Amino acid sequence: MKRISEFANGQIKASCEDGTGFLLIDNPARKNAISGAMWQAIPDALRWLHGKADARVIVMQGGGRQDFSAGADISEFAVVRKDSKTAQIYEAANSRAFSAVREAPVPVIASIRGICYGGGFGLAAAADLRLASTDASFAVPAARLGLAYPADAIQDFVRGLGSQLARKALFTGASFGAVDLKQCGFLQEVTEADTLDDRVLALAQTIAANAPLSVRASKLALRAVEQADEDLLREAEIIGGQTFESADYAEGRSAFVERRRPRFQGR
Repeated sequence: MKRISEFANGQIKASCEDGTGFLLIDNPARKNAISGAMWQAIPDALRWLHGKADARVIVMQGGGRQDFSAGADISEFAVVRKDSKTAQIYEAANSRAFSAVREAPVPVIASIRGICYGGGFGLAAAADLRLASTDASFAVPAARLGLAYPADAIQDFVRGLGSQLARKALFTGASFGAVDLKQCGFLQEVTEADTLDDRVLALAQTIAANAPLSVRASKLALRAVEQADEDLLREAEIIGGQTFESADYAEGRSAFVERRRPRFQGR
């Protein structure tokens, strides 16, 4: 059964079917620019997907099938980023959105076409896996706008782009094509626009069909290693150990012996 929920007056849409969740940034008239209300809604939508809709994997994409996201809605800046005080409040909402993607207990896949700029680029960088169409374009224009990018989110650019390319992106504001970012490892795959959805769905369904507890343990362990966080590493070791007592482990062994596809329940 498909489950659907809407946030930020319908500009953030969440849906889930058969363990595959979708988070849609739905503001195509403005190239899916993200308003303050939308930034605030992203963590709520992600929590709904993995907490209530039982998503085992989440696909993040832009509405309208043209662009992923042009980033923060600059038309609001005269109010929501008019000075350092308002900017701190606004950037805290940005950071919560990036963290919600990065720290979601299930894998998040960014499906990217067209423009992927600024905060949109940041959301993609916080995802676990990224696939893009050949027409995708990436940039961080903060330096050309005279503002600073949220410091805690820069870790995702360094992790995804590498130290040198992250510096070039942030210092110059230059745009990069999908092929450039495939070469540096930021993108898992680059495909034609008309096949992107199928490639993303195939990857998502493969993940959703695997044992949820195992995938969650792996994601937590990866975060622990990347962040050099000993507390997270200990937590990952505990959760990993619990998989050996799970019903899914028993099901996996049985399915292997019986030469059939396992039916995992996340227990």
